[in-house]
Formats: sequence, C-alpha cells, structure tokens
Amino acid sequence: MQFSTNKQKVFFKTFGCRTNLFDTQVMMSNLKDFEVTQDEKEADIVVINSCTVTNSADSTARGYINSLNRFDKPPRVVFTGCGVWTKGENLFKEDKIDSLFGHSEKEHINELLQKEERFFDAGDLEHIDDTIVEEFIGKSRAFIKIQEGCDFRCSYCIIPYVRGDARSYKEDKILEQITTLASNGFGEFILTGTNVGSYGKKQHTSLAKLLKKISMIKGVRRIRLGSVEPIQIDDEFKEIINEPFMAKHLHIALQHTSKEMLKIMNRRNKVLSDLELFEFLRENGYALGTDFIVGHPGETDELWKEAVENLHRFPLTHVHAFTYSKRDGTPSATMKGEVRGDIAKLRYNELVSIIDEKNYNFRKNNTQPLEILIESYKDGIYTGLDQYFNQIEVKSSADLVGDWIFLEEYEAKRDKNVAEFK
Repeated sequence: MQFSTNKQKVFFKTFGCRTNLFDTQVMMSNLKDFEVTQDEKEADIVVINSCTVTNSADSTARGYINSLNRFDKPPRVVFTGCGVWTKGENLFKEDKIDSLFGHSEKEHINELLQKEERFFDAGDLEHIDDTIVEEFIGKSRAFIKIQEGCDFRCSYCIIPYVRGDARSYKEDKILEQITTLASNGFGEFILTGTNVGSYGKKQHTSLAKLLKKISMIKGVRRIRLGSVEPIQIDDEFKEIINEPFMAKHLHIALQHTSKEMLKIMNRRNKVLSDLELFEFLRENGYALGTDFIVGHPGETDELWKEAVENLHRFPLTHVHAFTYSKRDGTPSATMKGEVRGDIAKLRYNELVSIIDEKNYNFRKNNTQPLEILIESYKDGIYTGLDQYFNQIEVKSSADLVGDWIFLEEYEAKRDKNVAEFK
C-alpha cells in the first residue's frame, strides 16, 4: 500500500498582540501532519488567529476572510483567537469560515485540521497550555507566555470576557521552555500574557521571583516584559530593576493622565502615584513606555487639557496610543459624552507628538553604550533594538543578523538611531 507524502500547507494569519504571536507558535509546534507555509496563496488551509479588542479588529478579520475567497484556489478557512467568543459564531453561521476553535483547543490543532467535516469547538476559558515551543520561526527574540487572562475590569476592555480570569503558567514549564530556547541560540526573552504583572498571584510566587530564576538559565542575556500595571511594580520588583539581565525599558499601562478619566475607565492607577513611580524608574536609567487611550466617552476639552499638562510631567519615551473604538459588550460602549472622531484624531496626534519629542531627547542625551540584538538585514542595513527598546539601523561589512553588538557612538535622528559597526 502506498501513502502520499504530500502534506497540506497551512498559513497562519495572526492579528493583535504578542500573546497571539505566542499562541500561533504553539499551534505551529503542534502541527505534525501539515506543512507551515509563509505564502498564503499556496496554502490549502489558512488559520486566522483573531483579535477582538475593538469592533474594528473584528471588521479587519472579516475583511481578510473575504479577501481569501478571491484567490484562484480559495483555501479552507479556520478561525481561532479572541474573536471566537465575540463574532465567531456569526461567521460560522454565515459560512464565512469553514471551522472554528477556541484558545483552549489550539494544542489539538493537528487533530482538528484533519477533520473533513466543519466543526465548531469554542472550548473553555480556564485552559493553560502544556506545549514547549522549541523555536520561533523568523525571529531573533523569543516570546514566552507566562500567564493568561485578567482579573481587572476596565470599562472599555472586552479581553477578560474572551480570555477569562488571570491564571499563571507553571513555573517549571516556563523555565523548561526558556532553557530549550536558550540552548537553541535565543538570548533575549519577552515575557508576555494578558496581564503579565499578575503572574504568580494564586501560586504564592511573583513576577520578580520568576525573573530571578529565568536569569540563572545559561544563555539568557536579556529579559523584557510585556505591559504591566503601575500597582504591580511593588517593592520586591524594585529590588531587581538594576540587575544586568533586565532590559532598561518597561511598558507600564497608564491609559490616561486625567484623574477623572481614570475613574470613568474604571482603572486602578492614580496619576500622582504613577508619576512618582515613573520618576523613580527614570532615576534608575529606564526608558518608559505606556498605553494611552484618547477620545474615550467623557473626555471633555477640560479633561484633555489636564491630561496633556500631566503628560508633559511624565518621563515617557514610548507610547502605544489608541483612539477609542467602541467594543460591544463593554460598559464604555453605552456611555454618554462621545468624542467626535476628528477631535479624537487631533488629540491622538498631539499625544504622539509629545512622546516622539521625549523619545528623541532621551536618545540624544543618553550617555550609556547601546547593547543591541541585530534582528534583520535589508538593502545594506542591519536593524535591531537596544536595551531601551529603541530601534537602530547599522551599516556594517560583517554578517550581524542574530548577533549582539555594543555601540558607544551613534547618531540620534528624529525617528531612530543610526550607526556604523566595523
């Protein structure tokens, strides 16, 4: 009896955050009877790992699904990710997708894709993965998922309802994961999750304790964190901020710098204590990023003016800025005092302009050597990130992709640093 050796090709389309990027790697690691392709047009199956943080995220996924049907040979479309719990059922009923499965089922992807009939398996919101990812396709840095879900209930956010309450991955699994990747040549690790700072909350441990143990693994050179909350930078965490394994950049979610707006958003952080924390971290040499939402319902001209005045006081260097987008099913979606789109856009531009200037001044005034992991090469230019999470472009005659380099001399341009390495 002869069996065909031709494996079906699977293309993964990932929308959204770093957590989704990791989830896609988990799925790739569990595909035993299929071949992963980087070309969607040659794929027999397209797996869409969706984001549902806003209504527009849902629309983007729907638009992508429609585009697949225009291919000469339309692929089988399988839908997963956060959108399963919001728009997935409608997409399935409308025959926009062939099949659907939830986060908790992603480790069973090999068996699921072998099914010939359509399937709808939303799974549950309590699952924790068991997969050890051994490589990250096309990456120099490794993303490590350490927890899932969130116990916060910010008024604008749907994520706790589609990823569940906060739960942590087992410490031994995380350490095993990193040990495997470090032995495969990875030196920089980005810890990610829905709410990274809540790690260990129900396991009588903490993020700081985990970081110390990760740092002791041979081959680990630098550790970055996904977004953490201000209240999660506690005394225990502050004790390790100057350890050499810590990237000198933290992304701390403020979401706003108006006291009243934080209340409307049902946030737990306070402007004055946030400012005190950021100044402490700046004094310890950190570059600091944040998430910030403009145009949320209730954001009057007066509150925006207050927010901008406070913003100028914060030693920020990076911002992940959003104009508010309604997310059905959240308290914010029914709030009064909506902000016109054109006004929200102006505020967004003002916010980004302020932080861009702060970033430029930080890079221009920095006196420390840059420690850079070179990630890519294109058109004669190497590109990487330094310890402050700033991009740098490097000219060199050597092959630097995947290498660590130190630079004491570089030029700070408005949007990036540039240098030569000999």
